[in-house]
Amino acid sequence: MTVRSKLPRAFYDRDALTLAHDLLGKLVIHERPNDTRIGRIVEVEAYLGPQDLAAHTSKGRTPRTRAMFGPPGHAYVYLVYGMHHCMNVVAGPQGSGTAVLLRALEPVSELPCATNGPGRLCKALGVTLEQYGHDLCSDELYLADDGAAGNFEIISAPRIGVDYAQEWADKPLRFYIQGNRHVSKVYKAKSGVH
Repeated sequence: MTVRSKLPRAFYDRDALTLAHDLLGKLVIHERPNDTRIGRIVEVEAYLGPQDLAAHTSKGRTPRTRAMFGPPGHAYVYLVYGMHHCMNVVAGPQGSGTAVLLRALEPVSELPCATNGPGRLCKALGVTLEQYGHDLCSDELYLADDGAAGNFEIISAPRIGVDYAQEWADKPLRFYIQGNRHVSKVYKAKSGVH
């Protein structure tokens, strides 16, 4: 039997860049009434707070973004296009407005749909707006380390779908495990850019 260690609060109380790298290979576990859904994180995007024009917190504190300004280790879940849920892990320090978007999972337990993309990931895990602000140190929805991810190379690439964010659109703040087939989009450098 695999031993899974739930990630402690201190794991999340770090800057979003460090947290983004360290989330790769960890498990997301959603204990539901009739099943347990588990996936390994293989792709993430870091959002660096109010100065980051792609971050929701660039508009300041709002009812929607209050969770991102809250304590680290909570879920910031939002709806995009009126139909897809996306889940972020709030980073530290509290009040920084930083978080890491979960973009893709490798299924560990049997999941009902694909997991490559933030909307599909949430659908597969059964994460909705009900989990907005959820404490990820709880026993229902949490992150854990099972030590099984092994060694892997991390690829840095621009985030996806943030063209409106001016100079922040091209910053390499998306990270994924090289060669993992569950990644949502493999980075291909623009011609002349290395």
